[in-house]
Amino acid sequence: MIVGVLLLTAGAIAAGLVTGRHHTEAVRADNAAGDTACLSCHQQQASYESTAHRLTSRLPTRDAILASFRPGENVLRTVNPRLYYRMDSTATGFYETAVMGRAPDTSIYSQRIAYVTGLRKGQSFLYLVGDRLYQLPVSYWTGIGWANSPGYPDGRPNFDRPIRPRCLECHATGFQSITDPNAVNRYRSDNAILGITCETCHGSGRAHVARERSLLRWLGPRAIINPARLPRMRQLDGCALCHNGTAPLRTAPFAHVPGQPVEKRFDLSSAPDTGAIDVHGNQVALLERSKCFRSSQMTCATCHDVHRQQRDVVELSGRCLTCHAVQSCGLFPQHGQGLIGRCVDCHMPLLPSNTIMASSLGRRLQPQVRTHWIKVYGPGGR
Repeated sequence: MIVGVLLLTAGAIAAGLVTGRHHTEAVRADNAAGDTACLSCHQQQASYESTAHRLTSRLPTRDAILASFRPGENVLRTVNPRLYYRMDSTATGFYETAVMGRAPDTSIYSQRIAYVTGLRKGQSFLYLVGDRLYQLPVSYWTGIGWANSPGYPDGRPNFDRPIRPRCLECHATGFQSITDPNAVNRYRSDNAILGITCETCHGSGRAHVARERSLLRWLGPRAIINPARLPRMRQLDGCALCHNGTAPLRTAPFAHVPGQPVEKRFDLSSAPDTGAIDVHGNQVALLERSKCFRSSQMTCATCHDVHRQQRDVVELSGRCLTCHAVQSCGLFPQHGQGLIGRCVDCHMPLLPSNTIMASSLGRRLQPQVRTHWIKVYGPGGR
């Protein structure tokens, strides 16, 4: 009897490990283990749950939404005196409402927030009409407040921007598209995997969890990817999924398998000239232009620990000093040890994004994004 159980268990594990051995499947609802299962063994990585990657898409709650819905703080005026937006929190959810016309002859159009995207620099909000997903016209910009969503014209109500799968791919681990030649934004929202979860980088984990919980866990491969053990360029490819610009896709969205070359996913031959790369979303391409990258074996993980929040530029500047002596800086004669902690601000300055822009009451809004082209900059980041 015991032998029979062991044989059945071994067979089940072997079946589950076929995928794990070759890592041929992208993460889906039916093969994902979920972060809770991962953390049951890897408690040392629990800090990941509060990072911007993990929280880049969520269901709307008071904790998830950074903006205020309090009266007096929940209205966005526009350049059109006959249009303003009101953001409301009710017992049934969070809403964005366009109020058009002049009292008493006003009309309203309202939609309930289904998902929150973004965290640190700001948030945008998505809504569903049936199975079709759209972006709402008002976003939250950190340090500014409510503002028109990027690319939306100020003063014209617009609730019609469809959310394409490629947009979701960098804000979620999984969304199942519904094929429709007449629509690009149909999804099965009941099995969405929100946020960038462990399995985005480590691969689908259900087979791995089954193996580790088995009596025969010592048999066969571990059915999981450890990015740190991949060759250098394959490590970079994992980050390039979302941090390598806007090259056209070769495959369907949400088909990424950790460890595969990024060229399998993207047509890099039609990527924009590197001289015109914008600082938003092109960190890998910019890093690859850097002398630091070309003259070493550095990867994104040389400076970034993806499992925890890193916002301290002094700490990050310390990574530079593992290779560079502060005395080698051309400004050392003037500033001496005062340069310690300033490497990042000088050699990776914050620059305005030219791809993410918005306007609000005549103001042009551009988020400041830290460039990853490491070099000597002149005044104003030139």
